[in-house]
Amino acid sequence: MIMPMKMLEENLNKHVALLLKDNRVLEGVLSGYDEYMNMVLDDVQESDEEVTRKLGTVIIRGSNVVRIVPR
Repeated sequence: MIMPMKMLEENLNKHVALLLKDNRVLEGVLSGYDEYMNMVLDDVQESDEEVTRKLGTVIIRGSNVVRIVPR
């Protein structure tokens, strides 16, 4: 099993998909993170059941993330 911080380190500046607690999915390039697993993503697209939106750069609070999937 891979540790979350190691996975973030290995995927820095790569495409990832995040599943959030509210069931939204954010996909973008992981450009930064901190020790609390707060993340900065660039070129983000947000998807829910019905709509996909382009958001640009976003900061995600680590406690809102359920799953991180490398793309």
